[in-house]
Amino acid sequence: MNTSIPNPLAVERVRHEIKARRLTVQRIDAVSPHFLRIRFFSEALRDFVSASFDDHAKLMLPAQPGQPLVLPQPGPDGLALPPGVEKPVMRDYTPRQFDRAAGTLDIEFVLHGDGVASRWAETAQPGDEVGLGGPRGSFVVPTGFDWHLLVGDESAVPAIARRLEELPETAQAITVIETGDAADRRTFSSRARLQTHWIQTGATDALAKAVAALKLPAGEGFAWAGGEAASIAAVRQALVDGHGLDKGRVRASAYWKRGAVGHHETLVG
Repeated sequence: MNTSIPNPLAVERVRHEIKARRLTVQRIDAVSPHFLRIRFFSEALRDFVSASFDDHAKLMLPAQPGQPLVLPQPGPDGLALPPGVEKPVMRDYTPRQFDRAAGTLDIEFVLHGDGVASRWAETAQPGDEVGLGGPRGSFVVPTGFDWHLLVGDESAVPAIARRLEELPETAQAITVIETGDAADRRTFSSRARLQTHWIQTGATDALAKAVAALKLPAGEGFAWAGGEAASIAAVRQALVDGHGLDKGRVRASAYWKRGAVGHHETLVG
């Protein structure tokens, strides 16, 4: 008989059925000067699943402005577009909040002005249609760690905000967040004991230096970081080499890469 006891602090990878859903803009709210929160509605969201705060789903926009939105459909080899149809523009976004019963999903957009999705969000109106694919899977980090370190630039704020809302009152959370405009700094909602550090956007290693200067709490902890590829690689090095964290207790994701379009990768090694 197997008498092994599951590790309550073990992370879990969960796979989801891939679907392409058509969503409609329901409402638009300005969060701060450079953050916009858009609520989408669709009956197809009744079976939507997002099990982790750092999930990413594919937002789909028309291949060309003004063209109708054509979404991939299930086929014998998975999702595919009809022959001769141009692929929609796709960008990864965090499911910020969703209500399965209501059929709604919130996504926060950073208005940086030079991206297709950012420009779309700035001019979006209720009734506009988008597509949504995924998430393909979730990397589920237990909330039972003694402490949680959350690090990132503006692109990571939606994931950090969602995680802070999920943490229990027994948790301790530390955030280190880089913003270009102090007006985008916000008060987060969380039951956890929260310590927040805001830094001004600067050199590539600005986040890493701020993380290296932290005095991490005692006990079992987990560190998560998301943002620009080179910056987050430096943060990961500061956590593993500087603070001596086990690589299994660090999750580092490049949400974007300077000079690249549509970049997203998990940093390992």
